[in-house]
Amino acid sequence: MKHYDVIIIGTGAANIVADAALRENKTVALIERGRFGGTCLNRGCIPTKMLVTAANAICEIREARRIGVNAENVTLDWKLLSERLWKKVNESEAIRGYYDRFPTMDTYHGTASFSGKKEVTISLDDGTAAFLTGDRIIIGTGGRTHIPDLPGLAECGYVTSETFFGKAYPEAPYKSLIIIGGGPIGCEFAHVFNAAGTHVTIVQHNVRLLPKEDGDISAFMLRQFQNRGIDVRLNQDTISVRMEGNEKVLTIHSREDGLSAEVRAEEILVAPGIKPMTELLHLENTDVQTDQRGYIMTNEFLETTADGIWALGDVNGLAPFRHKANYEAEIIAHNLFSGMAPDQWRWAQYDTVPAVTYTYPEAAHVGLTEIQAQKAGYTTETAVNHYSTAVKGYALGFEPGASDDGFIKLVVDGKTRHVLGAHIVGPEASILIQPFNNLLSCGTHTITPLHEEIASPTARALRQKPLTRTLDPRSVYTIGETMTPHPSLSEVTMWTRYYFEKK
Repeated sequence: MKHYDVIIIGTGAANIVADAALRENKTVALIERGRFGGTCLNRGCIPTKMLVTAANAICEIREARRIGVNAENVTLDWKLLSERLWKKVNESEAIRGYYDRFPTMDTYHGTASFSGKKEVTISLDDGTAAFLTGDRIIIGTGGRTHIPDLPGLAECGYVTSETFFGKAYPEAPYKSLIIIGGGPIGCEFAHVFNAAGTHVTIVQHNVRLLPKEDGDISAFMLRQFQNRGIDVRLNQDTISVRMEGNEKVLTIHSREDGLSAEVRAEEILVAPGIKPMTELLHLENTDVQTDQRGYIMTNEFLETTADGIWALGDVNGLAPFRHKANYEAEIIAHNLFSGMAPDQWRWAQYDTVPAVTYTYPEAAHVGLTEIQAQKAGYTTETAVNHYSTAVKGYALGFEPGASDDGFIKLVVDGKTRHVLGAHIVGPEASILIQPFNNLLSCGTHTITPLHEEIASPTARALRQKPLTRTLDPRSVYTIGETMTPHPSLSEVTMWTRYYFEKK
């Protein structure tokens, strides 16, 4: 068996840890079973947002007539869009090439599994196997689409975000599309295909579209989708799928009135949520524990229940966003490879993780919804301001009282006047949310244990201390510890800190 200082399974955000280990001249094994770069680059936020950006442009051009700009026959050149998309996705090969240049790094393409507590076996793509041991192991295998147990689905066929980006499409592939799932992934795909001219039907089990958003945001987004001709069926159970000619017919059952109905389309896209990529790891051969959903349990330092093993990103179930995974990776990198003493360690906090759904319009939030705040015991007050009240909003064409007049809703602690949550729906919500991300990240923080039973001796000591950390709003390092929704234009300003060099 070949021994390494660090073994990293998964090449998404975990590459941040790999970079830090290489800077410390550690020997590193980097293992990937798919394309290098992880979910974000290959089948997640980057390719979907390239589609979304083109769809946004179509919607903006069509709506520009209300400010006096007229354009006819707006169409989507799917071939050009696809070429640009794949130019970015194909950077995957450059990622592996970059790491192959390091003498202390070995890259492996294959499926990793644990054969012992700190032993990893890799079934390589060429049919051979590699056997490794490591002092420190980082798991960043991500998640994948949760496929429902729906009779007839497998026989009729379907697509997911993974399979859709598995090949390039020379033209818009569907005249009609059923999307199972009304969360962020389903809604983003609905926006893209609706803008491209596809007839889209969303079938959602929950009573709300985008159920993790504040209720007012969900209601607003539902109205926008319906106004654009998207057929949204809420509070539905999916019963079965069958083929009729060239169409796939989905039978649904209303959970409200008990009535059954059928919806039909050329294709079905399945997007009801994700599940962790843990089933291939054979964690039963380790001391790593998972929760009832299969996600790896981690504490605030990203430690697992196994000594010397950490987990980050979608695989730990603590918010499925690339910026959150980057945040966790930077914490691990800082604590393990920066040379800092434990009293300078960083830890993860999940109460201010921003989230953006890149639809038209965008929906963004950070912190608590009004209902969440009330359930937490706060006496809440809210403040709402619409786009139309600002000169720029009016210039964009928003009129007071119009059905598409976006807004920001602040949820405030009625006693302290502290902001508990910010919720925005409208153009560039992903940018407008950033000041609240920054504000809520600043100040003095005291460590809050996450899964108290998961604790290395160092973690126990830091909790007992208790460890505190002050983030000065003027410091460039505070910018580095503040999450920025990925991939928003806020990264242009917030990521400037990566180019800062201490003199």
